[in-house]
This record gives sequence, structure tokens and C-alpha cells, in this order.
Amino acid sequence: MNSPKVLIILFVLVFLSACQTNPFTGKKDLALISNSELFPMSFQQYDEVLSESKVIKNTKEANLVRSVGEKIARAAEQYLNAEGESGYLKDYKWEYHLIESDQINAWCMPGGKIAVYTGILPITQDEAGLAVVMGHEVAHALLNHGQRRMSQDQLTQLAGAAGSAAMGSSENAKLFNQAFGIGSQVGIALPFSRKFENQADELGLKLMAIAGYNPIAGVHLWERMSQASGGGNSSEFLSTHPSNQTRINKISSQVEDAKALARKFGVTSFK
Repeated sequence: MNSPKVLIILFVLVFLSACQTNPFTGKKDLALISNSELFPMSFQQYDEVLSESKVIKNTKEANLVRSVGEKIARAAEQYLNAEGESGYLKDYKWEYHLIESDQINAWCMPGGKIAVYTGILPITQDEAGLAVVMGHEVAHALLNHGQRRMSQDQLTQLAGAAGSAAMGSSENAKLFNQAFGIGSQVGIALPFSRKFENQADELGLKLMAIAGYNPIAGVHLWERMSQASGGGNSSEFLSTHPSNQTRINKISSQVEDAKALARKFGVTSFK
């Protein structure tokens, strides 16, 4: 059997065997790297970032970041227990830190390591606004977006190798590699990232609602985010994130569903 056929068969076998069901979506996710491999690397990198940053501790804002993060994580535990998935979080090690930076940003590493930059606090404004951000970041961790993105990149590389080998001549292979690089970035990587952001928005709303926060705060936060950016948006087609207005529209349509889910967990009022 020639090498292109071997690579194509390998590509198919890897794709079919490396999937696992996520309890939050009910869908199978591609997982070419296990959490047991990924999380230790993530935790180490998180510690390195903290060591190189000015971490804010024991202030009202820093304590609020930790407190809200813990409430959102407990909401996730409630949800998983109700779904019979109490063991899902066994390898997660939640950690929440406030870092001094003018950047309007927050991020999460695989396994539950979250950082919030002080630059985003004027946008969040209050506890409910911060819950939107923390819910979104916790959701990224729960949905294994880091693992899925790394797996996607590995699979894309494998597909590229198979296609290049199938081209035969070096000139044909060169042309394929150029076209595949552009096509995979615009057609796969960027839309996949936008999909992740939409998923994290939706799950984050549900978790903040279960934690007792009013999910309408998500609409207000993104309205403020839009104002902070001058009301403009870059091309959504070539962006890893949905436009501000797209997010506002989607979140507006998801608020009542998030509240309805929270009521099933005994939440009768939202702050």
C-alpha cells in the first residue's frame, strides 16, 4: 500500500477513534490529547504567567474575581451532578487571579486556570457584569476548548500531510500546501474559534443564572464592550470572535432559557 493511502486511512482512523462526549453539549468532541497530558502543561504555563505578571491580591476587586469564579464553578458542579456526571471535574483545579494590565481581556487555560485583567473591570462595572466574564471563561474550560483546538490543529496537520503526499510531484505538493494553508485558516480555524466563543457565551449565561446572577447582564456587558470599541467591529469573516452586535443578538435570545434552567435548580430571583 502506497504512503498516501496509508496516511489517508490513518487520518480516518484517528478521527473516528479520538472522540469523547461532552456532558454540556451532548456531542462528541475531538480529543487527540488527553486531559491527563494537557492539564499539567496548562498548570505549569499558568504559574509561569503569574510569576511574570503583577498579580493583584487581597483587594476588593481581587476577592470578587475569586468569589464570583467559585460561585460559577459550583453552579457547574450542580449541573454535572444533575446530569449524573459528578466525576467530570476530577482533574480540574480551579484558580482565579486578577492581573494588573490595561488590556480589556480575560482568559482561561485548560483545567480551570483563569486570569482577569484589571482593564476589563470598568466594562464589567459590577458583580453581575463580572459573572458574565467568569461564566464565559469557566465555560471555555468545561467545554474543553483548549483540548479541542489542539486536537483540531493536529488533525489539520495530518490532513495536510496526506494531501501533500497524494499530490506526488514536489511542485504539485507545494501548490497544495499553499492552498491548504489559506483554506484551513479561513475555512476551519477561524470559524471554529467563533463557534467556541458562541458556545462559551451560551453555557456561561446558564452557569451564571444557576449561580443566581441575572443573565441579562450579558447583553449589557457587550453593549458596554461595543461602546468601548467605538461601536466598530472588524470583519467577522476574518475574526476569531463574533462581532459585538452578533453576540448581543445571540445573548438576548438566550436569556430566558438560562433563567428557565436556573429555576430547575431552585433559583427564584436573580441579582
